[in-house]
Amino acid sequence: MSRIGKSPITIPDGVTVEVADGVVTAKGKLGELTQEFSDIDIKIEDNTITLERGSDKKDIRAKHGLYRALIFNMIEGVSKGWSKELELVGVGYRASNQGQKLDLAIGFSHNIVLEVAPEVKVETVSEKGKNPIVKLTSHDKQLVGQVAAKIRGFRKPEPYKGKGIKFVGEIIRRKAGKSA
Repeated sequence: MSRIGKSPITIPDGVTVEVADGVVTAKGKLGELTQEFSDIDIKIEDNTITLERGSDKKDIRAKHGLYRALIFNMIEGVSKGWSKELELVGVGYRASNQGQKLDLAIGFSHNIVLEVAPEVKVETVSEKGKNPIVKLTSHDKQLVGQVAAKIRGFRKPEPYKGKGIKFVGEIIRRKAGKSA
């Protein structure tokens, strides 16, 4: 048995979960998420969700833990939400936003303007003497991670000076420069 797949999920107050025709829907104060599932039996009994698989085929065993994690992330997202913070490290690197448009000045000849999905809330923090920070929050964990990865992909941190866009708390492996 999958250790992750067999652990039950508790449904917090204010969240409703429905299963119909292989589609799981989670509704909460922050929004609504739906996901399709197959090959796994999902049972809801008095505020706990359990997942059981019908056979021990390799692909079904692999989906057991995956589906449990996806349902947990949906429930956590509609009740508490997910957030990621990106830090811009470099001289002259700036970030600003107007609504859902994120404007990044990261050392190219022109600023990068990114139209962020409406489900993701964007916030920029710029304090004097500190690196600018971009905060992304949403109820969809996958979407937050995807947008954060896209922003980070514009200028990945380099190993010599550490300049670039990195996640807050991420440790960059540094390399020594030329030895003269």
